[in-house]
Amino acid sequence: MDPPTPIEGFAAWYDDKQGDTGDLWHRTLIDPGLFAALGEVPPGQRVLDVGCGNGYIARRLARAGARVTAIDVSAELISRARERERAEPLGIVYLEGDAARLTGVPEASFDLAVANMSLIDIEDAAGAIRAVARAVVDGGRFVFSLSHPCFDVDTRSAWVVEPPGEGRSAPVVYRKVTGYRTPHEDLYLWDLGDGGTATTRGFHRPLGWYARTLKEAGWVIVDLGEPAPAPEFEGRRIRKEWLEEIPLHLVVTARREPRRVGRVAPP
Repeated sequence: MDPPTPIEGFAAWYDDKQGDTGDLWHRTLIDPGLFAALGEVPPGQRVLDVGCGNGYIARRLARAGARVTAIDVSAELISRARERERAEPLGIVYLEGDAARLTGVPEASFDLAVANMSLIDIEDAAGAIRAVARAVVDGGRFVFSLSHPCFDVDTRSAWVVEPPGEGRSAPVVYRKVTGYRTPHEDLYLWDLGDGGTATTRGFHRPLGWYARTLKEAGWVIVDLGEPAPAPEFEGRRIRKEWLEEIPLHLVVTARREPRRVGRVAPP
C-alpha cells in the first residue's frame, strides 16, 4: 500500500495545533480518558506510539520515564517530531513507516502500545492491530482511542436539538446516526486558516469489527472507556452537557494473549 500523498501545509498546521500538549479538544476530552486507561507507566517501560502525529503523546510518556519509539506514515510530521527531539532530547526514536507493517520493529519488543485517534485514519487498521500484536510482549497492553463507533459515525452522524415544547421546559438533545453497521471511508475537510483547506480520509468500523479483529490478532479486551469532558472543556459548537450524556470517543484497553507454541513430539 502506497503512503498517502503529502497535503501542502497540513503537517505544519497540525503540528502547531497540537503543540506539546495537544489541542483543547484532546486535552480536555480525549487525553484524560486515554491516560486514565494507561495508568502509571513505570520508568523504563518500552512503549510504542502508533500513528504518533507530531509526537506530543510520545513526549509526555518519555518525560514520565518511558522508553518510547514512535511511528507515523507522514514524513513531514516525523521530521517535525525529530526537530522537537533535537531541541529537547528525551530519547524518543521516531520512525517513518506504515503502522500495518511496522517494518524494523522487532517482535515482542514492547511492553505497551498506544494509538491516540490514529486507527481511524489507517486504511489497513486490521493489519496495524496484527502488527502491534507482533511487537508487544505476551501480557502487554494496547491502549487506543478512537471516535466512538456507535455515536460518531463521521459525516453520517449529527446532533439533533429538539426545542422545548409539549410539556418540556428545556431542549432535548439526541444523536442521529446512520450507516453504522457497514465499514466505510469518509472525507474530512480541515480549515487551515488564511483561506487554506485540506482533505483527509477517515475510516469507520462498527464496534463488533474492533472486537472481532482484536480477538483474531491475539488480543483480549479488558476495558472500554467513554471519556466525559473535563471541567475546563469549552466547546464551540458542542455543549459540555451533550458530551456528558452521549460520548463521542471510546478508549479500548486490550491485553496480548500468550503466543501459541507448537507441540514438540516426544523423542
